[in-house]
Amino acid sequence: MNKAGKRFFGWLSTFLTLLTLAITVTINFRPLYILDIHWLDIPSLTGLTPTVLLKNFRILMNYLNFPWVKELATPDFPMSVSGMGHFVDVKQLFLLNYAVLLLTIIPTIYFLHKVKKTGQSWRLRSIFTKATFVPLVFGFLMLIGFDQFFTKFHELFFTNDDWLFDPATDPIINALPEDFFMHCFILAFVLFEVFLVFGIIWGKKDQARLRKTMKE
Repeated sequence: MNKAGKRFFGWLSTFLTLLTLAITVTINFRPLYILDIHWLDIPSLTGLTPTVLLKNFRILMNYLNFPWVKELATPDFPMSVSGMGHFVDVKQLFLLNYAVLLLTIIPTIYFLHKVKKTGQSWRLRSIFTKATFVPLVFGFLMLIGFDQFFTKFHELFFTNDDWLFDPATDPIINALPEDFFMHCFILAFVLFEVFLVFGIIWGKKDQARLRKTMKE
């Protein structure tokens, strides 16, 4: 593979690492759900106390996060076959995200170390600056019409309509209102943007340090 090809895969690996890291932090950020229990008044939507909601949320997240947890049994939320099927699909996406993160993090560290070692920090600053517009654009589209954004997201990542929960058969949807998912997307976009900004700052400082060394 030539240098251009290696550089392309290096940047691709870097962006995949940052994106999956932002997603990983978001889906495991329990305080967000705790905050939304009160902010969105989820107890009034479900008739359950915050303690019971958090217990069921923990069971759900353990199922989604861990490959060895094969069954989902939320004690206070019965599920239909289609509802269970959707969580099976979500679990696959969770595990795919973790797999991509694990597969790219080492190549990314190596690539960024090489960028710094070879004095290519200006590329880090330049490319990350351009990349910061991506989460801003998606964030803007989400905020002006989250319903459409949420629907398109599910149509893109799921091949069925199992995600269209009926509260009568899958009351867990009342414990996971749409606004909670909007907050999750906002957090993920913000984290991804922050990671990019840190990369810009690092590249800028490293570039300035290199110029200073060359003058000396």
